[in-house]
Amino acid sequence: MNRFLLPLLLLLATPLAAGPTAFVNGKIVTVDESFSIVEAMLVNGDRIVKIGTSAAIQEGLPAAATLFDLKGATVLPGLIDSHVHSTGASTYEFDHAVPEMETVADVLAHIRDRAAQLPEGTWIGLSQVFITRLREQRFPTRAELDEAAPKHPVTFRTGPDSALNSLALSLSGIDRDTEAPEGGAGRVEKDPATGEPTGILRGSATGLIKRGDTGTKSPDAQEQADALAELLADYNRVGITSISDRNASEGAVRLYTALRDADRLSCRVYLYHGVNAQAPLETVLANLDKIADHPLREYDNRLWLRGVKIFLDGGMLTGSAYMKRPWGVSAAYGIDDPEYRGMAYVEPDKLYEMARHALAKDLQFTAHSVGDGAVERLVDTYERIAANDFPVKDKRPCVTHCNFMSAAAIEKMAAHGIVADLQPAWLHLDGRTLLKQFGEERLEYFQPYKTLAEKGVKVGGGSDHMQKIGSLRSVNPYNPFLGMWTTLTRQPRWMSGTLHPAQIIDRAAAIRLYTINNAWLTFEEKEKGSLEAGKLADFIVLDRDILNCPVDDVKEIQVVETWLGGRRVI
Repeated sequence: MNRFLLPLLLLLATPLAAGPTAFVNGKIVTVDESFSIVEAMLVNGDRIVKIGTSAAIQEGLPAAATLFDLKGATVLPGLIDSHVHSTGASTYEFDHAVPEMETVADVLAHIRDRAAQLPEGTWIGLSQVFITRLREQRFPTRAELDEAAPKHPVTFRTGPDSALNSLALSLSGIDRDTEAPEGGAGRVEKDPATGEPTGILRGSATGLIKRGDTGTKSPDAQEQADALAELLADYNRVGITSISDRNASEGAVRLYTALRDADRLSCRVYLYHGVNAQAPLETVLANLDKIADHPLREYDNRLWLRGVKIFLDGGMLTGSAYMKRPWGVSAAYGIDDPEYRGMAYVEPDKLYEMARHALAKDLQFTAHSVGDGAVERLVDTYERIAANDFPVKDKRPCVTHCNFMSAAAIEKMAAHGIVADLQPAWLHLDGRTLLKQFGEERLEYFQPYKTLAEKGVKVGGGSDHMQKIGSLRSVNPYNPFLGMWTTLTRQPRWMSGTLHPAQIIDRAAAIRLYTINNAWLTFEEKEKGSLEAGKLADFIVLDRDILNCPVDDVKEIQVVETWLGGRRVI
């Protein structure tokens, strides 16, 4: 069977029920305001009609109704991922598989393998193998890339930064006299002893790369749609029924629309349209106006365009997040300037103008903001709009990533209804590196879930899924149970001990991150995110009791069934 047909067949396998369907004898975790647990619920069409005891639900049930015996299984609302990049992720391995990599040697082995398969002179590109997730915690050097592929130009991209071999530098015209383009935040790293480029380009300097033929096959429109449908089905397999695509392009919007129109959209999709903040302000504002007039601005619980996203700083995984205090000299990140604070891509006044314009158009504004310097700049911008222009609380302005925070920023977020999208698995994957770089004190407010909950700041859990299909092999992993487990343990991999255990939350709070909180982030808390009468019948059946199983079992939870709008998709 063609693997790309699977999502369509799954949707067709369980058509909408002709009449009401009763789910009884379960442990249904409603995630309502009281976090109540019930035995049963009644579904009709795509909505929940009522919840209660099994006896109450079955009383007066029409003869034509369907009865599902849950046999004591735990049921949760359909899970929501607040941050994915699905259209690119789904086709990342269209041309060739990319193995998992834990060491620089793994990286070089893959590049050698590609060089053996491709004609000389063909460009080899490898992206988003984060150096913080390699055991050596460094970029492959220019010399190592030269040895692995001396006759092929090579680019190794991680976040906004890239490492190049000598041939790629030469073909791009980058030498000891080359500087980053004016008007952007970036740099061409130079060897302090020789003045020659090290091969590492940061931020806007990556725009200097003049890539040629990569020798890779690209999917056509139908293949892109099929691959996206396959990925959405894999989301369903781990319980995800809704996603937020942050940084969607026009092409991505067309893909989602095509799947919706063909009834192949097995996740509900909320779109944050990407906006190039480096363009002149008048161009940015014009683009915001165009997005505000997009046909998908009209609410549709399957596909809705309501958000816009820009990039404010770099990343913590690449040593380019914009921090309030210097990063510190680091061989792992290639930082030799003791005063270096990372990359800030948008100045405060320009940020204010575009955020104000978007919010005035009733577009939910967000910015990629990782470092505490970037987070405070964005939060202060929202506060400035609230003070000078109009209240922002009902507009739910957002901070994307929001990893490094401060007590002051959290207070402002609570005061102005500012919401945040965090990636719990990053704490697990990258905590060891961050602790080594910054120490305990600077990580006091790194992903501070307990404090955020206590202050009433709405926070959603996401993955920032970028590449590959497979919930644990992907970059980044999109298995929501791994994310929940991380918030319950704060256990970084490859090290003993926890990272600021005072910020551990309980299981109810962990579940809320991926259900009702994420529904709030997309203005849909009355439509989904909990199992209550009148809401969409999006729910999942688990293989164990998430509320009472041993904590380490949480990350091993399997989804037995996934239901979307009253029909089973897995």
